[in-house]
Amino acid sequence: MKDAHVYSHYRQALIGSIVDLAADHKDIVFLDADVSSCITSDTFQKAYPERFFNCGIAEANMAGMAAGMASAGLTPFIHSFACFSSRRDYDQLFISVGYTGQVVHVIGSDPGIVAQYNGGTHMPFEDIALFRQIPSFNIIEPSDAQSLYALIPQLYEAHKPSYIRTPRKGISFRYTPEDRIELGKAITLREGGDVAIIATGVLMVDTALAAAEQLAAKGIDATVVDLHTIRPLDTQTVEAVAKRTGHVIVCENGRYAGGTGEMIARHLAMTNPVRMDFMCVGDRYGEVGNLDYLKKSFGFTPEELVDKALRLLKK
Repeated sequence: MKDAHVYSHYRQALIGSIVDLAADHKDIVFLDADVSSCITSDTFQKAYPERFFNCGIAEANMAGMAAGMASAGLTPFIHSFACFSSRRDYDQLFISVGYTGQVVHVIGSDPGIVAQYNGGTHMPFEDIALFRQIPSFNIIEPSDAQSLYALIPQLYEAHKPSYIRTPRKGISFRYTPEDRIELGKAITLREGGDVAIIATGVLMVDTALAAAEQLAAKGIDATVVDLHTIRPLDTQTVEAVAKRTGHVIVCENGRYAGGTGEMIARHLAMTNPVRMDFMCVGDRYGEVGNLDYLKKSFGFTPEELVDKALRLLKK
C-alpha cells in the first residue's frame, strides 16, 4: 500500500487514493459541484480529463447524473461539502442510487464543527443519520490520512454505494502502510478495563486518546476504539469492549438522534446492556467559529470527556 505520508492534507490523500485506483479501473469517474479546488479533485481532472465532470453548483443534479452513469456501468465518486452531499442530494441518492441499486461513492467534506467559519448552514450534524436510512450504503469516517487512503479501494471492491465523511485541511497519521486497515473492522488503539471510548473520525479519536491519557493519570484505564467504519458496524468489537468494561462512551462529531451513538446504544441494549454516555451534538444548530472555540462550545474537549467518564463510573 502507498505511504500516505507523501500528502500534506486529508483531501490530497483522499483524491490521491481515487487517482491511483482509477489507473487500474477505467470505470471510475469523478463529479464535482464546482468546488474542485477545495478538495483538490483538479488532480483527478489533470490525470483523467475525459473522466472528470464539473457539474456546477447543482449538487442534486450531480447526484442524478452519477446515478445515470452508474446505471451505464461507470463507478462515480461525487463530492461536495457534507451539508450539500447529504441534505441537498438526499432524494436523488435515496431513489436514483439506493432504491435502484446503483453504486455511487459520495464524499462529504468538512462535516460537523470541522466546517468552522462556514457556520451553521454548512455544519451537517445529521448526515450520518440520513445515510443510515438508505439501505445498502456503507459509511466511513477515517481518523487519519493513511486509513482514509486505504479504505477507498475497499469501498470500491465492496460494490455498494458509500458515504465518505472527512475533513479537507490538515493532516495526521496514526497508521502506517503496514498496518491492517479493513472496512468494517474497528481498530482498538488502547486497551483498558474500566471504560471503553468508541470514537469516529479525526477530531473525536484525537479527543478520546487525549482523554485516555488524562484518565490514566487518575488511575483509570480506558479502551479507545477507532470506529473508522460506521456501517457496517463492527458489532463484534463493540460487544467485546462493552463486556470487558461495562461502561461505554461513544464520541462523534454529529447529532445523537440517528447517529453512531444511538446505533451502538440500540445494538448493546439488545445484546449486552451496559452503562453509556455520549459525546455528540444535541438539539442545536451549528455556529461560526474556529475549531478551538467550537470544541469548547459543543463540549468536544478531552476534559469534558474525562468528566463524562468519571460521572459514568460513579453511577
